[in-house]
Amino acid sequence: QVQLVESGGGPVQAGGSLRLSCEASGLTFSRATMGWFRQAPGKEREFVSSISRSGGSTYYADSVKGRFTISRDSAKNTVYLQMNSLKPEDTAVYYCVASSSMVVTTSTYIEYWGQGTQVTVSS
Repeated sequence: QVQLVESGGGPVQAGGSLRLSCEASGLTFSRATMGWFRQAPGKEREFVSSISRSGGSTYYADSVKGRFTISRDSAKNTVYLQMNSLKPEDTAVYYCVASSSMVVTTSTYIEYWGQGTQVTVSS
C-alpha cells in the first residue's frame, strides 16, 4: 500500500519560511516522479512543483519560482519543499504526489496523493 505522509506545515508570518517533507512508502521511490500541489479555500487544486526521478530536473509554477525549492533524498524516500519569502496567497493545503510519468505539471497522471498539510501565511 502506497503512503505519502506530509509534515512541516503550520502558521507562519509573511516573509517567513517553512520546509515541507513527504515520506513515501510502498513504492519504488527511485522510479517515481514526485511533486507538490496545493489547494486554497474556494479555489481549484494547482500545481506547485515537481522533481524528476533522478532529481536532475525540477519544475515550478510561475507563482512560486525563485521562492520555493524542491529536492529529494532517495536514502530517506523523502521529498522536500523549501518555501521562502512566503506570502498570504501561499496559504493552502499542500499535497504531496507521486507519479510514474516522466514529467508532472498537471494532476492528469498523478497516481498517489498524500493527505495534505495546512500552510497558513499571515500578513
